[in-house]
Amino acid sequence: MTDPDRPLAHAPDDIDVVSLARTMIRYDTSHNGEGADTLPLARTLDRVWRHAGVATEIIPTPKPGNVHFLARIKGTGNRAPLLVLSHSDVVSVQPKDWRHPPFAAEVSDGFLWGRGSLDMKGAGAAFMNALLRHVREGALFDRDIIFLSDCDEEGGWYGTRWLTEHHWDRVTAGAVLTEGGWMLAQSDGSTPMLASLSCVDRAFGAVRLTASGTATHSSRPLPDSALARLAAAVHAVSRARTPVVLTPLNRDYFAALARGTHDPELAAAVRRLLDAEDAADEAEVDAAAEEVLSRSPYPGLHNAILRATIAFVAQDGGLRANVIPRRATALLQLRFTPGGQSPQELLDHIRKVVAEYPGIRMDLVGPPGEHPADTLARWNRDWSARPSPVDSDVFTAWRGAVALTHPGVPAVPAMFEAGTSGKPWQDRGIPVYGTYPYLVDNATLTAMHGDDERVSVAALRQGAELLYRMFGAFVVHR
Repeated sequence: MTDPDRPLAHAPDDIDVVSLARTMIRYDTSHNGEGADTLPLARTLDRVWRHAGVATEIIPTPKPGNVHFLARIKGTGNRAPLLVLSHSDVVSVQPKDWRHPPFAAEVSDGFLWGRGSLDMKGAGAAFMNALLRHVREGALFDRDIIFLSDCDEEGGWYGTRWLTEHHWDRVTAGAVLTEGGWMLAQSDGSTPMLASLSCVDRAFGAVRLTASGTATHSSRPLPDSALARLAAAVHAVSRARTPVVLTPLNRDYFAALARGTHDPELAAAVRRLLDAEDAADEAEVDAAAEEVLSRSPYPGLHNAILRATIAFVAQDGGLRANVIPRRATALLQLRFTPGGQSPQELLDHIRKVVAEYPGIRMDLVGPPGEHPADTLARWNRDWSARPSPVDSDVFTAWRGAVALTHPGVPAVPAMFEAGTSGKPWQDRGIPVYGTYPYLVDNATLTAMHGDDERVSVAALRQGAELLYRMFGAFVVHR
């Protein structure tokens, strides 16, 4: 076993999951909107897989250094390939706000710290560790298993959409396993409460609010200040709750939460929510939902499962301290629950709130050159996605592995509150499932895309074990 306190400098026969994750984190693959330099990381992954005797390929994109990495474990071919999908890029950081340097991959206080430790180099390392362990043992799978570490998952133009359009023959599969569902801890932060495998992602879009006013000297503020009216409108939008809508998938999730939690008051609150939703009493549903959120150890996550959400993510306006600007803009990201409140309904909700603030325009945000009607049509297509089936061998293998690794913990299908790069396969009718296989508490979950991102070392090892057992369901016994 390699030493987890030392980076991976070569390709030993036994790849420790923590050492591998630390090596991956140490590559700064920050995505700043124009793609990340993923080639050095891809070359290291290439050495590891080739040392294990697995065929590999590095696929360049039109942006130099921004590459996809593939490894293919040959199986019997009795079933269509399983694509195990991770991403190599990470969101950018403000290092001064971190307790530990974001690319040092330090192990401290039982955690592995660093950008990507949770999302998703830790998960990628767990995927690799589990698969390489089977390869080292001489296992033969009943299908090819393709490991893909893609680029541009965090934005950009050359992610899996580009990859599937240009290299479909390399990544065609019968199912995809990627990031998604969570292994949630009880309120003590260490005892498993609920395991979920995501079967559908929330759809997303964005709108830009633009306020216009009089440009003048800052010594003479006027009532039509663009910045002030925009701030008031954004504040109002953030306070106006969208309606609670429980789809069948999310009802099952909350029912499992009531079974899994050790908090009887949370369980009772969830049951009241489900009963109120059955009675279609909107006021009672909203009150019950607020009670669930007040008692949940994961209020942000569970709010995202209960309703469509609106996030204020960027603003632009003002250049100098002595100038009141003519215009100010705010970017809002929207997340739609498939089967819940529709994109049009959410847009109408925002327009109704913003109408109280004259002089503010709302525009849909899409790729350059896309007509707003086409943007909305695309959002509607994404919102109409159906969950991947729970009677598949992939879901069954995951549920069996959870039963072995975390006996007695409910293992349920779920909606992922964010999005993944599995969508191009889903659009082709191919089942896509998601897991972060390690136990998390709310502080760990909140640090995703934030400061001090980290993952528990013990949970990372246990997650790799869970995946090893899951992949073991596809081994041909000979």
